[in-house]
Amino acid sequence: MHPTRSDPLARFRDAAAARAAAGLKRALRPRAPGDPVIDVASNDYLGLARDPRPARAAAEAAIAWGTGSTGSRLVTGSTTLHAELEEALRRFAGAPAALVFSSGYLANLAAVTVLSGRGTLVVSDEGNHASIVDACRLSRARVVVTPHKDVTAVEKALADRDEEHALVVTDSVFSVDGDLAPIAALHAAAVRQSALLLVDEAHAMGVVGEGGRGAVHAAGLAGDPRVVRTLTLSKSFGSQGGAVLGPPEVIEALVDTGRPFIFDTGLAPACAAAALTAVRIVEGAPELPGRARSIARELGAMVTGLGLPDPGLPAGAVVPVVLGRPQVALRAVAICADHGVRAGCFRPPSVPEGRSCLRLTARADLGCDDLAVIKRALTAVSELKVNA
Repeated sequence: MHPTRSDPLARFRDAAAARAAAGLKRALRPRAPGDPVIDVASNDYLGLARDPRPARAAAEAAIAWGTGSTGSRLVTGSTTLHAELEEALRRFAGAPAALVFSSGYLANLAAVTVLSGRGTLVVSDEGNHASIVDACRLSRARVVVTPHKDVTAVEKALADRDEEHALVVTDSVFSVDGDLAPIAALHAAAVRQSALLLVDEAHAMGVVGEGGRGAVHAAGLAGDPRVVRTLTLSKSFGSQGGAVLGPPEVIEALVDTGRPFIFDTGLAPACAAAALTAVRIVEGAPELPGRARSIARELGAMVTGLGLPDPGLPAGAVVPVVLGRPQVALRAVAICADHGVRAGCFRPPSVPEGRSCLRLTARADLGCDDLAVIKRALTAVSELKVNA
């Protein structure tokens, strides 16, 4: 006689109730066109998602090519727009070659898994994005997670390995704290220990360095064959999709063996056209990245001046406001909304316990009036913090 089995959905209801009690319940909040709030939650760092030029390019591409790419990149999902976008990204970032994916997440999955595998050591910073964490889990390599930005720990892991091959993986600008990885030092360690370096430029491309060409370019390593970069088209470039930049050998391996490339439907032509136009806009307006960084510094100074925890000097556009408990962070988001400001809210597992925060993101198109409203909202948040 079989034992009585419980309701198979009960565990999900129980887990949802526990998350709600801990302040960790998530909810979808659909936006509407023309939403009047001041947005410091999105990743639209240069304001190009709102720019009519990429929008027009997307509309024209949808009319010319249809609404979808119709297949994987290796079947029918590659268009002349994809080839133009890859060349534009390669040229803009100073890379030897480029390959476009349908998301930055998949670009990281492909890059990590293709560059590693059984018999390889992967050394990953503990602050890396979830897409890198997931890629490490799928890599079948041995993975060592090192303390945040600890180059000594990275080199020790590389030196102590038994594996012939090794890969060091890091964000360039970390997605929550907004700090910059020690890329030059990591590169030097990787070279000394015969390893490759993979840098996720999602939060740096379009913001960091000369003309927004990213942290690797700023470190003078853009053309180095031992450095591979990933990026997203959904942040500074205001579209959708991702890319891998690197030597031709790596791009060839991704095309031949990268499962997230081979088995995924290609990026929609409309998104490729929007991103291509955005890259050209940034090339022609090199002041935009500097404007975004300047606004980030203003937001950081505002946070510190109001007595909120010091976010440090922003490396890119991300400014965290650490508030501790999830419930406090949720209340802070509601206060910002009451003042007409949309702020990001990061809670576990996106951040460690005790580090729930608001995440403010600078945009190049924020004006003085916008900053005044943001300051009023943060003033109210600072009072909440004092009384929490």
